[in-house]
Amino acid sequence: MDDYIINVDTVDKYNKLFGLETLHPLVSVVDLSKATTSPTHFTMNYGVYALFLKDTRCGDIRYGRQTYDYQEGTVVSFAPGQVAEVDMAEGARPAGRGLLFHPDVIKGTSLRAEIKSYSFFSYKSSEALHLSEEEKGIVVDCLAKIKLELGHSADGLSKRLIARNIQLLLDYCMRFYERQFATRSTANKDVLSRFEGLLDTYFQSDLPQAKGLPTVRYFADKVFLSPNYFGDLIKKETGKTAQEYIQNHLIDAAKEMIAGTDKTISQIAYDLGFQYSQHFNRMFKKNVGRTPVEYRRMMG
Repeated sequence: MDDYIINVDTVDKYNKLFGLETLHPLVSVVDLSKATTSPTHFTMNYGVYALFLKDTRCGDIRYGRQTYDYQEGTVVSFAPGQVAEVDMAEGARPAGRGLLFHPDVIKGTSLRAEIKSYSFFSYKSSEALHLSEEEKGIVVDCLAKIKLELGHSADGLSKRLIARNIQLLLDYCMRFYERQFATRSTANKDVLSRFEGLLDTYFQSDLPQAKGLPTVRYFADKVFLSPNYFGDLIKKETGKTAQEYIQNHLIDAAKEMIAGTDKTISQIAYDLGFQYSQHFNRMFKKNVGRTPVEYRRMMG
């Protein structure tokens, strides 16, 4: 059963992989210490949402080129469409608890409208959530409440209560990530410093003409973070979104070129990566309050 790809488009497929019982067709709270089967190497293509709390270190999870910072007492999560490779350590058995839920279970609920706000589902390498003992207890309690509801006879409130308990768990994870961003401020400031250096390098090179305006993903890749995690980190550190930060740097570079060179506005727009100078003019005026021509006249 090793070294193969599994398309997990139902919670039952995941449960069968580990020999676990399925109580609900769309939601499952799993305890991997009770697994009766244990593959050692496989790649999982998720078609469901999944969130796992690791009890002990028993192997590695890779998402893309990087390995998750996935030790005891950490949480990792996946959204539909994500692919993760799992390597179990030799002689180890899976240990941990988790939640899997199909997108259909939140249709028609408040969680469906807010699911995209839980950006940690798109976090990637070295971005696991590290919990304190108190936080771990809260996650375990939330999982227990969901499992209790799954064992309850279905009635008119079942779907709502399941969705609300799932949302409660996700809200706690958001809170814990907020705490983690704060406690990792030194490392975060290093990422911010690298981001600023990369911005300087980008606009001082020929990259804008070759690649156009830089994206958040471009800089996230350069610092080996997912776009969502990178964006959340920059927002926590600066109060601005990563896109706003890029745009501010772009405007500063434009001001330098307008005031310090004799290049035409069209040439400056091209040098900065704009396909059309009209787009540059609109962005500049929106941010500065004057058109590039008016700004040059004022600075002259």
